[in-house]
Amino acid sequence: MSDCIFCKIAAGEVPGRKVFEDEHTLAFLDIAGDVDGHILVIPKRHVKNILDCDGETLTQVMRTVKRVADHLTKNCGYDGVNLLNASGESAGQSVPHLHIHIVPRKAGDGIDAWPKFEGAKREIEEVFREIVM
Repeated sequence: MSDCIFCKIAAGEVPGRKVFEDEHTLAFLDIAGDVDGHILVIPKRHVKNILDCDGETLTQVMRTVKRVADHLTKNCGYDGVNLLNASGESAGQSVPHLHIHIVPRKAGDGIDAWPKFEGAKREIEEVFREIVM
């Protein structure tokens, strides 16, 4: 997609600090400067979000997520990772290209990467009956 910043990074039209790249995916440092080592993993092919993504592309993305997460924890001194994704504007997706955030973690780092929920509005059984497949 010609106006997609992540497509431009994947194509080399816009600079990015590439951490890992293969035929189908790219992992690069997030420029937000919010957490040391914050990485984004994207498919090179434009896919808006996980809801528009085919299974093979999602498999390729998650394979790269696993590879990068393993590298961070085995070779870079991190203890764990948070994986974050927002799919759709209502979920807070700000760039309309599928991306998985990898936030590397160390014990006692003080990062609170888990959202604060206000609490369910409906009874769990009612919701369960509505969403069960």
